[in-house]
Amino acid sequence: MNYILPHAIENVLGEKLVFLSAEKGEEGDKLIVENFVDPGFGPIMHTHWLQDESLTVVKGRIGYMVKGGTEQFAGEGETVLFKRGVAHRFWNAGEEELHCRGWIYPAHNIVFYLTSIFEAQNKSGKAQPEAFDGAYLITRYKSEFDVDIIPPFVKKVILPVTCFIGKLLGKYKHFEHAPAPVRK
Repeated sequence: MNYILPHAIENVLGEKLVFLSAEKGEEGDKLIVENFVDPGFGPIMHTHWLQDESLTVVKGRIGYMVKGGTEQFAGEGETVLFKRGVAHRFWNAGEEELHCRGWIYPAHNIVFYLTSIFEAQNKSGKAQPEAFDGAYLITRYKSEFDVDIIPPFVKKVILPVTCFIGKLLGKYKHFEHAPAPVRK
């Protein structure tokens, strides 16, 4: 991991994520995290192909669902586990800031990826990341992460073409030290 922990990120959507520490595990680092989410907000439906994610509610109420399932809710002291390879989303289902603590295991490139996605959202000022950065990140790290609401044609054709154009235009100098994607 190339970040000094703790490492905090925040986006324009009212999400703050703090990567607190890393513990060594059999498959790699287990990343200890804390998040804070404004009411009504949270990440869109997504998949971590290589990581399990666990969140325990410290304060507030979390809404969550896995793709194809129904909405579920958890309150203070309750834990939600999202297994690797399962599309999921969560949001603040309460009227006050949602605060959770948890872990992501194994971490692989998640700190870089989420830091870069949040930066791209901040660049665009909305949920959809800046077009060139989003295309680069989603295309480069498709073996690790998926954004399930993006249609397959867009992921297979439009984003790679946008990424190629971005390379031609020199849009990715800030990614020159990006870690290689993990392939399994």
